[in-house]
Amino acid sequence: MQENGKESKPLFNQMVKGGRRTYFISVREASNKQKYVTITESKVIGENKFDRFNIMVFQDKIGEFVGALQGACAIAA
Repeated sequence: MQENGKESKPLFNQMVKGGRRTYFISVREASNKQKYVTITESKVIGENKFDRFNIMVFQDKIGEFVGALQGACAIAA
C-alpha cells in the first residue's frame, strides 16, 4: 500500500532465503490504520535482475489465511 506515493514503513519484517529465491514477510499499516501482511517472493532471473511477486492479506482475512496455510504445510511437510 502506498501513502502519498510512498510505501508504508514495515511494523515487522523478516527475510527467508531459499536458493535463488528470497521471501520477505512484512506487516504494514494502511492509511486507514488497518494492518496487513505482505509476502513477497524475489527470484533472481539474471545479473542484477529480479522478479517479484506480492501477496497482501488484510486483517479481516489473516485468521482464515493462516488456517489454510497451516493445512497446506501439514500436508507438504
